[in-house]
Amino acid sequence: MNVQTAKVRPITIAVVALGGEGGGVLADWIVDLANHGGYLAQATSVPGVAQRTGATVYYLELFPKSAAQAAGRDPVLALMPVPGDVDVVLASELMEGAHAVERGFVTPDKTLLIASTHRVFAMTEKIALADGRADAAALLAACRDAARQLVAFDMEALADATGSALSAVLFGALAGSGALPFARTAFEAAIRRGQVGVNSSLAAFGAGFEAARAGEMPAGPTIDDDKRDGASPDRRYSDDGARGFAGEARTIVAAAIERLHDYQDHAYVRDFLARLERFQEIERQHGDGSGRLLEETARQLALAMTYEDTIRVADLKIRASRFARVREEAQVADGQILEIAEFFHPRTQEIADTLPAGAGRWLMRTGWARGLLDRATRKGKVIKTTSVGGFLLLYALSQLKPLRRRSMRFAAEQAALTDWLDLVAETARSDYALALQVARMRSLVKGYGDTHERGRAKFDKLAALVPRLRGQDDSGARLEGLVKAALADEGDEALDKAIADLGVANSADNDAAISVGSLSPAGRGRG
Repeated sequence: MNVQTAKVRPITIAVVALGGEGGGVLADWIVDLANHGGYLAQATSVPGVAQRTGATVYYLELFPKSAAQAAGRDPVLALMPVPGDVDVVLASELMEGAHAVERGFVTPDKTLLIASTHRVFAMTEKIALADGRADAAALLAACRDAARQLVAFDMEALADATGSALSAVLFGALAGSGALPFARTAFEAAIRRGQVGVNSSLAAFGAGFEAARAGEMPAGPTIDDDKRDGASPDRRYSDDGARGFAGEARTIVAAAIERLHDYQDHAYVRDFLARLERFQEIERQHGDGSGRLLEETARQLALAMTYEDTIRVADLKIRASRFARVREEAQVADGQILEIAEFFHPRTQEIADTLPAGAGRWLMRTGWARGLLDRATRKGKVIKTTSVGGFLLLYALSQLKPLRRRSMRFAAEQAALTDWLDLVAETARSDYALALQVARMRSLVKGYGDTHERGRAKFDKLAALVPRLRGQDDSGARLEGLVKAALADEGDEALDKAIADLGVANSADNDAAISVGSLSPAGRGRG
């Protein structure tokens, strides 16, 4: 074996993909590409179970057949990527790209990182009491700093647009990057030899190839606000309703209108817009020019008005889009039967919340009736939404939407929202920074069941302190710190300690009834 042959090293490639994103297919395409292009190829995979549906690392090494023949023996190829010795990393999602950086697979002297910039949120991000999402900009910056070269754009969007899998876009981006010694036609031939979804895969491959060559995802055509004739009626309706707002507030209000209309009806949207009118005036008279109070109030109000009750849950469970998503995630093939079993455990409180206000209050205060229902609902119930009976049961419940306004829960939620908005407005007239935090504080009230009740109790405790914070130095920062303490644990230990450290408690408990009135609704439950 001569010295020149000894210096030949394999091309090392790591593919990091989530379950269902076609990482295995992508690895197979690369192996086929190499075998037909004069290279020996070895591929291994190690599935993961800790991240979402499980991130799998596919590792490939490609070695020139000519070098192996000159050496007179086959090369010894590694089974797993070695930190600091990976030429190309392909990541199907931005966090997975960052994980590759964290594991040392991406280095500035060697590695080309090809990553999709979309996010699939991890369980730890979803279950956080506050906004647990990782900062996408920081993740992207870390990837950029760690790699020799970064090719990054929203590959999921291109996959959706072409009706294909994300793996085909990644394969196109790999070809467009020029990292491998193969022509574009060789990549396309590998897809054709795979004989699975060839046309859509080639379309996605081409989109990824061009995006990688351009350095970014190509922008789609822009549509002026006055040229939305092709938009859906709901989209045109939301755009029209948001015309009275500017900047980020307009974007938030437009999205809120679509959500509220889907949740209830046009009248509910008008209620939302009417509630925001005074905050537009407050911004003009007392704002700092940023418009942040209007934006945050609109965001929190839309979320609060679309609380999850039993009607909403039933509606979401039987939507065609849900069945399609489950089929896709389960990778159900043609001819296979899919069964979806939903577990429900409604409490007596939640049932009462769904009833007309009078009937709900009677149920909650009548001992014998509540006792009977408590025993009947002690155990949960499994409902198969793919069965006729299960589907019709939830369909019947979802059709109660027109009666939602009469429910006990609706009355309680509307009263609580009125008190919160009044507190934000009153505070804004003398302390804008504090009012902004009062608006954000509404995010404490979320979830359902015990989670909802704990959040409501913490919100009430902080709302009672707002009058004492008003006018103090750094009042907004003080309340922001208290909200973070409220989110630090499920109990009140961290919040009580933070309140004591600030020295604002004093007689706050006595002031609560005066300052927040009916902020605690009588009906609590799913929401």
